[in-house]
Amino acid sequence: MVNRAEQRRVRADEADALLHLLLSKACDALGQSAEGVALVAVGGYGREELSPYSDLDVMLLHTAGYPRIDELAAQIWYPLWDSRTKLDHSVRTVEEAQAAAADDVRVALGLLDARHVAGDSHLTLQLRSVLMADWRRTAKTRLPALAAACRDRANTVGELAHLAEPDLKEAYGGLRDAVVLRALVASWLVDVPHPVVERARLDLLNIRDELHNVAGRATDRLVADVAGEVAAGLGMADRDELLRHVYATGRTLAHVCDVSWRRVESLVARPPRSRRRGRTGGPLLLALDEGVGQHEGEVVLMPDARPERDPVLGLRAAAVAADRSLVLSPAVCARLAAASAPLPTPWPGEARRLLCALLGAGPGLLEVWEAMDQAGYVSRLLPEWDSVRFRPPQSAVHRYTVDRHLLETCVEASKMVRDVRRPDLLLVAALVHDLGKAVEGDHSVTGAVIATAIGRRLGFPAADVETITLLVRQHLMLAQVATRRDLDDPMTVELISGIVRDTDTLDLLEALTYADARAAGPAASSPWRMRLVGELARRVRGELSGGGAGLWTEAPPIAVPALHQVVGIGRVGVTVSDHAGDLRINVAVPDQVGTLSTVAGVLAVERLAVRSAVITSVDGLGISQWSVAGSLPDPVRLRDRLAVALRDDADLVRRLAARDSSATRQAVASKVDLLPGASETATVLQVRAHDRPGLLYDVTAAIASTGADIRSAHVSTLGAECVDVFYLTDRNGAPLEEEDAETTAKSVLDRLTF
Repeated sequence: MVNRAEQRRVRADEADALLHLLLSKACDALGQSAEGVALVAVGGYGREELSPYSDLDVMLLHTAGYPRIDELAAQIWYPLWDSRTKLDHSVRTVEEAQAAAADDVRVALGLLDARHVAGDSHLTLQLRSVLMADWRRTAKTRLPALAAACRDRANTVGELAHLAEPDLKEAYGGLRDAVVLRALVASWLVDVPHPVVERARLDLLNIRDELHNVAGRATDRLVADVAGEVAAGLGMADRDELLRHVYATGRTLAHVCDVSWRRVESLVARPPRSRRRGRTGGPLLLALDEGVGQHEGEVVLMPDARPERDPVLGLRAAAVAADRSLVLSPAVCARLAAASAPLPTPWPGEARRLLCALLGAGPGLLEVWEAMDQAGYVSRLLPEWDSVRFRPPQSAVHRYTVDRHLLETCVEASKMVRDVRRPDLLLVAALVHDLGKAVEGDHSVTGAVIATAIGRRLGFPAADVETITLLVRQHLMLAQVATRRDLDDPMTVELISGIVRDTDTLDLLEALTYADARAAGPAASSPWRMRLVGELARRVRGELSGGGAGLWTEAPPIAVPALHQVVGIGRVGVTVSDHAGDLRINVAVPDQVGTLSTVAGVLAVERLAVRSAVITSVDGLGISQWSVAGSLPDPVRLRDRLAVALRDDADLVRRLAARDSSATRQAVASKVDLLPGASETATVLQVRAHDRPGLLYDVTAAIASTGADIRSAHVSTLGAECVDVFYLTDRNGAPLEEEDAETTAKSVLDRLTF
């Protein structure tokens, strides 16, 4: 077994020896004594925790008036730079170091780990004494700023326990926070469970060491490309095992940080003793609900509360804490996990109400649920939670672990509880919609089975259980249909209408779709994607309300009159507009087979990534509307380039070939499928492929080569994968014959097969 801690110490010892030699040579070269000057290791180097590619963080400490200090520094730093050693250096007196620490809390944290390396050890001892005394003297006034910095970092980087590609150092619960905990202990204001923190810190250091070895450079981010190799180097089975270990470690450190910061904040904000005590002199306890009170910012149980007799007491305490954005006392959580009476099956109505109140509390849910989960109380309430705890996301679209994603979905759903008739069903569905990811198979299908069992256990009536099951089973349907089907095709609306059956269920499914997408991340909740979901839901709602017959007579989304006005020479027109950061390009070109691929090719050459496309034909013009990502293009330049390409596409093909030759090829084979029955008026072709420049051009060019006409195209890009759906007709506007459809599908697949 590799002793990585010993390896880190060896690297630090080697650096110490080199710096000792360099200082000695520098002093000899200048004919000066080492008295009054010292080399001091700070930060990770001061803690003797050098990873394979860590920087050396070194201070040249000197007394005021030490002669030729700049020359001495140069004699030390230049040999290190020449050897390509990464160096973070400074030259200071004790007073200057003291001032720097006072001005910048991050500098102060690094200097708290100052360690003597070479030279005058008395000078280093003086530095350590002064800095430690300053830190303890000013801690109460400085720690609020440090707390704010930690919060800002957590908001920017995220939490180690929930990120798909965690930053081992900067994420909340990572190595940076382990250093912060050392500083809190050094302040003498709080204590921490040292063995727990030390074990977690060493685990993260070991993982970072192997990450450096695998990556061949200094990095703290555990990206998917190297996670498997890092896991193997650590003797773990695979990436998932490694990530689960990282998440568990991060959650442990984050929990210790949460508790420590609460104690610090309580100490800093605590009023004078006389104001904190009641008439009897005891600590103030404020009653909040039956059996639940508040004490010094934490929700606690009242003295006469008996969780072993009241099975809903824990849910009541949790709901109160989340609703008021208070902390649920860790001691209370531990007591509930150990002694709370089990809830009967099915749950009583009060328990069900309190669960939904907890889930609908918004951001307050997160910390309360975490506290309950740390203590094991969540497992008693929802045993299925154990299967998704720390489960890494399998899709690049998701930014959180599965368990955190479910909670974030609840937070997002809580913003829409006034938009649906049954918010309780929405919140429960949000909590359980991805539990099927712990089971082999389609997680929507397996999750529906789990949701049915949970709904019955919670005591919902049969009809409500059926609705929860449907929401979980179909939680991806609106987004998939909206981005892959023709919304102007009556069969699309009929498909959704036949599944949801009533507007109340549709409202719930639409809200769950939004919440799920926003909790997943920007790729899943892009503006164009959410607009398509909203438009589909609007049309289905009209159909379910009896107004479906009139939906198809509405004006198309493409501004046809405006395009007719801008069509000029060569009957080519282009308009460009920015809709809240979502670029929309309208194009009018002669209506003929192959023009769509030309437009797609021009957009690819202009480095515009297509997110969606809708095509129609008006008065001999092919009218297309494109939603794209990229820099706002010049419409005149776009029109001119398009006009040239329509006359002769040789230059366009050459440019696309040059881009394609440098594009990364994906090993996973593309899939091209015909979807029989998806439309009565067109042949529907679905293409799944890895996104790359010119992909849409290749697909549409392959379709055009067979003579098929593209009535509409629906493009969906999530992460690095594309799912594109095309509605195809023959020259007479009818669906393709079966043989022609097969030929078209094969042509597209051949074009995408390298």
